[in-house]
Amino acid sequence: MIRAAQPQDIDAIFGLIQELASFERAPEQVINTPEQLHIDLFNDEICKAIVAENEQGIVVGFALYYYSYSTWKGRCLYLEDFYVQESERKKGYGQALFDEVVSIAKSMGVKRMDWQVLDWNQTALRFYRRNHATLDPEWINGRMFFD
Repeated sequence: MIRAAQPQDIDAIFGLIQELASFERAPEQVINTPEQLHIDLFNDEICKAIVAENEQGIVVGFALYYYSYSTWKGRCLYLEDFYVQESERKKGYGQALFDEVVSIAKSMGVKRMDWQVLDWNQTALRFYRRNHATLDPEWINGRMFFD
């Protein structure tokens, strides 16, 4: 089942975020907290999340996104993170989450959906190609960090 995240899902979502960071070989880079995630999702509403539940009602995956803007295209959706627990993969949760984010993007009238994928994550690259995504090698990501 795919549904909008609720406040009671914060600990599960944060646990999945930590799993994702470990999978991406950067667990020490997670400085967010469950408390701040709750504020950002439900108080300030600067981002949104959907979750995938298994048959037992346990959250096994999530997608977190927010709206962005392109001066060339207009309203866009940025898929910040998208993750399904390793033990729950190949059961359709990832496709269902991705399809729901695409549906949300279309219903909000966005003109483009963006995300990042690590160049070594061949499973994810194959998934996105199967979903007819453009994987653009031309653009270099810029980033700044603030304390």
